[in-house]
This record gives sequence, C-alpha cells and structure tokens, in this order.
Amino acid sequence: MESFFLKLSVMLVPGMLAIVCHEVSHGYVAWRFGDPTAKMLGRLTLNPIKHIDIIGTLMIFFIGIGWAKPVPVVFENLRNPKRDMIWVAAAGPVTNIILATVSAFLLRGLVAFGNPAASGSPLAMLVEPVILMLAFSVYINLLLAIFNMIPVPPLDGGRVLVGLLPYRQAAALSRIEPYGMIIIIALVFFTNMFSYIISPVLRIGVQLLAGPQSGLVLGVTRLMMH
Repeated sequence: MESFFLKLSVMLVPGMLAIVCHEVSHGYVAWRFGDPTAKMLGRLTLNPIKHIDIIGTLMIFFIGIGWAKPVPVVFENLRNPKRDMIWVAAAGPVTNIILATVSAFLLRGLVAFGNPAASGSPLAMLVEPVILMLAFSVYINLLLAIFNMIPVPPLDGGRVLVGLLPYRQAAALSRIEPYGMIIIIALVFFTNMFSYIISPVLRIGVQLLAGPQSGLVLGVTRLMMH
C-alpha cells in the first residue's frame, strides 16, 4: 500500500499534465485553424475532469503510459483539411517534447542548486518529491511523444503522414484507421518494436535533455514501474 501511494504521489501530477496538455494542444491548434468543436465542447481547458479517462489514467501506474479522452476534431472544418491536419496532429507530440524539455531543465537546475535531501531539512521534504516528479515528467512526456508519432492512424504520426502523402497514398493509409489500434496493440505487445525502436529512441531523448541527470530519470522510472 505504501508503494502505491509513493507511485501516486510521484506519477499522477506529471502523468495527468502530460496527457491533458497533449489533448488540449490538439483542440487549440484545430480551433486556430478553423475547427471550433473542442472549444464549443469546453475541452480547451487544463481541468483534468474534462479530459480524464479512468482506464487511461490507471495505465500510467501499470505500464508507464496513459491517455485521456480524445479531443474531438472535425477535420472538414479546417480551412485546408489535408495541410492543417499535419499541424493539429503534430501539436500533441510537440507539446510533450516542450514539457519534457522544461522538466529536464528544471530538474538540472534543482540538482545543480543542491539537493538538500541528505540534510533532513524541511526544504528537503519539498524538493525531493519535486525532483522525482520532474524526472518522471521527462520520461512520460518523451514516451508519449515518441509513441504517438508511430505512423499508423489514428495515432498522431499516422495523421501527419496522411497529411504529407499525395492524395492517393493518403487515402489508402486513411482506410486502415478503423483497424489502427489493433495494429498498434499487435506491434507493441507481440513484436520487439518497443525494445528495438521505442526504448532506444527514448533513452537517446532522455540523455539529450537530462544530460548528467539521465540516470536519475531512468532510475526513478524503473522504481515507479516496479
């Protein structure tokens, strides 16, 4: 039980912030490009209650990645649906990369400032959990960005690819969207894609952003996953 509350305290805030900001960014960019659907439905808010998916939130604690209720986007409302789809889809992963970068720099700064945990001071009781949350934030945001850029619709990478391809090839790729999640589940759970592609890219991203604190990021994540 104590282990569960440790996970809850470290993973919940950065995990929810990562998936909520991801979805809000889709809706915001869609609104800027002509589709007001998300705004009309009150989804352009950071209030997690508007976005929370119970199963997706629980998955953060069990598999280290989660999801929120997708923000609705009516691509036909966009001023240039094929082109604007690229920006709407890319907004989510780009937002996660920005959050990972900010978290990494804050983590570096706190550690460089001097982690007072060993002193047992009241400040240590505040700083230590913040460091753990920032470390997990780097990981979860990079993982969300990388995973969502898998080029299979309905993931963001698939929609970016649909927007980039010529019309004939884009139409052919779009037709697999109803089966996209089955394909993604098969790739993740029944192939070595995570071990050979996602995990190495994730490690490189962590090392680039967290630098000397990359070991801390990966160590905290391993601790949270056990």
